[in-house]
Amino acid sequence: MVLHGYWRSSASYRVRIALALKGVDYDARSWDLRHGAQFGAEFMALNPLSSVPVLQTDQGPLTQSMAIMEWLETEVPDPTLLSADAMTAARIRAAAQIIASDVHPLNNLAVLKRLRGMGHDEADLRDWMQHWMGRGLAAFQAMLPDSGDFCFGDRPSLADICLIPQLYNARRWALDLAPLQRLVAIETACLAHPAFRAAHPDNQTDAFEETPT
Repeated sequence: MVLHGYWRSSASYRVRIALALKGVDYDARSWDLRHGAQFGAEFMALNPLSSVPVLQTDQGPLTQSMAIMEWLETEVPDPTLLSADAMTAARIRAAAQIIASDVHPLNNLAVLKRLRGMGHDEADLRDWMQHWMGRGLAAFQAMLPDSGDFCFGDRPSLADICLIPQLYNARRWALDLAPLQRLVAIETACLAHPAFRAAHPDNQTDAFEETPT
């Protein structure tokens, strides 16, 4: 399999974590989103929406991080990213979707470029990012049980996979994490896990220093 992504893409980061947790080997191909590589004909043949990640399989390309991870859960069920308990599994999915559906779509590169194009300055962008991330992460935290090293117990789940890239992004945009200490504790546990360390943006071969975009 080939994972088409970008080192600092939150959605690509999610899929890297899931692949690492499940012990799935893959090749990585990077597309520089800053310079529009995703809009070229080669990439658009994989994903007409021009977004990463794309997981290229022997059955064809898969797009959308949540769909990719649901496919992985079916193809490689152990270790599970959900729960055998239906109610817990639903709560894990709901928490994950706060990040994937409510927070991340308002904080991605395309939105920032559009806001800049409408004349908003960097202070406006910072306020925008901090507002939506702070609101979403507070709701995420409120949905979690009070105990456990991870979001829902003693092992990582789909909720942790979505949380950690969003916290990485939150730190880039200087969000005040003081009200989110449960999430910070979970982040510490996750970043001590080999799968999360391997998937971290700083450990990707295409990682490099740049100003926030």
